[in-house]
Amino acid sequence: MRCEVCGRKIYGKPVTAMIEGAKLTVCSECAKHGTIVVEKPKQASLTLKAKTTAAPPLKVPSTGKPLKNVDDTRELVEGYDAKIRQAREKLGLTHEELGKKINEKVSVLKKIETGKMIPDNKLAAKLEHMLKIKLLVPASEEKVSKAALPKPQSRELTLGDLVQIGEDKAEEKT
Repeated sequence: MRCEVCGRKIYGKPVTAMIEGAKLTVCSECAKHGTIVVEKPKQASLTLKAKTTAAPPLKVPSTGKPLKNVDDTRELVEGYDAKIRQAREKLGLTHEELGKKINEKVSVLKKIETGKMIPDNKLAAKLEHMLKIKLLVPASEEKVSKAALPKPQSRELTLGDLVQIGEDKAEEKT
């Protein structure tokens, strides 16, 4: 058997140690770098295993409401920070009160309102619901007109072709 830290061959009894959150089988030298884990006798662990496998898995209590899947095809509106601040103030809520209602840290709410942080879609959905405002809109796709694309050729469109299209459009505007 070899040490899982240094790779040396282990002579004698290997040591099980917890090193940086990982349970490893190591030599006595490397065991000094972690906490030695004392294992219970084999019979007790087998009995315990038999009991745990026979028990049914724990069920998480449901609130009765199905969880909404947050759609990744939506994006945050511009000026979300001011919109959130105005809605919170209109409802007369402090950062602390809003944080408790949506189960979010006050520091996160303050950073969002100052524009230092962009909320993910899940948090934006919580804010939308609580503040009764619209923060998420369908993602807009940049449309390329068919006239701007080169005529179909026998090869695929390359990045160079796209750069050329962009340069051509820039020249047309000037």
